[in-house]
Amino acid sequence: MAAKYLIIGTGGVGGSIAAFLALAGHNVTCIARGAHLKAMQEDGLKLKSGLKGEHTVHINACTAEEYSDKADVIFVCVKGYSIDSITELIAKAAHKDTLVIPILNVYGTGSKIQSKVPQVTILDGCIYIVGFVSAPGEITQMGTIFRLVFGARKEDNVPYEKLQEVQKVLQESGIKAPISDDINRDTFVKWSFISAMACTGAYYNVPMGEVQKEGKIRDTFIGLSRESTAIGKALGIDFTEDPVAYNLKVIDKLDPATTASLQKDLAKGHESEIDGLLFDLISKGDQLGIEVPTYKLLAEKFN
Repeated sequence: MAAKYLIIGTGGVGGSIAAFLALAGHNVTCIARGAHLKAMQEDGLKLKSGLKGEHTVHINACTAEEYSDKADVIFVCVKGYSIDSITELIAKAAHKDTLVIPILNVYGTGSKIQSKVPQVTILDGCIYIVGFVSAPGEITQMGTIFRLVFGARKEDNVPYEKLQEVQKVLQESGIKAPISDDINRDTFVKWSFISAMACTGAYYNVPMGEVQKEGKIRDTFIGLSRESTAIGKALGIDFTEDPVAYNLKVIDKLDPATTASLQKDLAKGHESEIDGLLFDLISKGDQLGIEVPTYKLLAEKFN
């Protein structure tokens, strides 16, 4: 029987994963709400992709309350502030062999969800993509970066073959999907990057092309990256390459028009991940005795 995939949160990240999997012929159901859900149900999920071109995929879509099936793999693609609201759905949608892969911008998500649904196998993951909802029922994936890193935490006993099965499906769907040998490190590295990117963009209200130029804005990005690196080292993260150099390498590969979802949400007055991407790093620095002057400077704008 073909595996069933559930995407919880069909925004830029979840919508891109759903569309790529569906285009490869997999059984995918999306959890969404409002006008976005209605458009998907009536007209399909539209994808405008730098990797795949333009497609419309007719896909199962419903609310969390309406979902009544069991999924083999669940991708959690909501914002960090929504975690508590989806644990009931995970418990309802999982069977004994289900793998749950959270893909959020904030750090420590997998263990947080695991504590709330201990009977389900929760992995951890992070993603590198520029994707957003460009209209109800429509996802735009910009550029050619689409890399989903996932893995089991070292204390969990998950058969490697199960991870390889997911990897194979993702890669055959056109998504780069390395299995991490240290997912705690890799999710921290992503947190460091997206925090520096999103906070810099939101503070100056600029696209990433401005961060790619030498000057004050880029120096702010570097300052944030250095401070989060110091936090990571204090937490015992074993970095395989210099995180500051890595963050600069990634930022310089982005389409210059890219803006972070944090920046978009703040501009629209929507609920945002400002706590998880800025204030949580300050709190962590204070707990560990790490100075974070750049973060604290930026925080003054958002208090």
